Amino acid sequence: MADNQFLVSLEKDTLVFSAAHFITFNGKVCEQLHGHNYRVKCKVFGPLDENGYVIDFIALRDNLMAVIATLDHRMLLPTEHPTISVDVDQPNHGEVLVQFEKKRWVFPAEDCVLLQIANTTAELLAQHIGQALMGRLKKSSNVSTAITSLEVSVDENRGQWATVSLPW
Repeated sequence: MADNQFLVSLEKDTLVFSAAHFITFNGKVCEQLHGHNYRVKCKVFGPLDENGYVIDFIALRDNLMAVIATLDHRMLLPTEHPTISVDVDQPNHGEVLVQFEKKRWVFPAEDCVLLQIANTTAELLAQHIGQALMGRLKKSSNVSTAITSLEVSVDENRGQWATVSLPW
């Protein structure tokens, strides 16, 4: 059994978050500001630990819920986009000023999540969530170190899934 790889899959109706965003295409086209009710699911791959499981479902669920809670009811903003400027203006009560060519938005800082990604696509959101989840799980004392990979999927519109596979 030590050589076998197992898969734990987590998909629940509670693994959702609502958020606003916009994305750019081809460097010149910018979508209008809009929102989604995103759904998230994940898979963890690895051998069985001494307890006979890859990862405890409760630990996986709770950590994933904690990660997506940071995105819920927020404006998602990419900080690594080459032509989108995202600046937090502390003197004006913590507003976030966002600019793309002639477009300009101002949001309350408390309503924003600044993400170190290039665009707020479902693919890059899946990667962000996966990396944050992996970081939380690696710090947990009750998670096996033998896990081999993690897969996170984000659905932005009922059936439009983007998935990333991350080596452990």
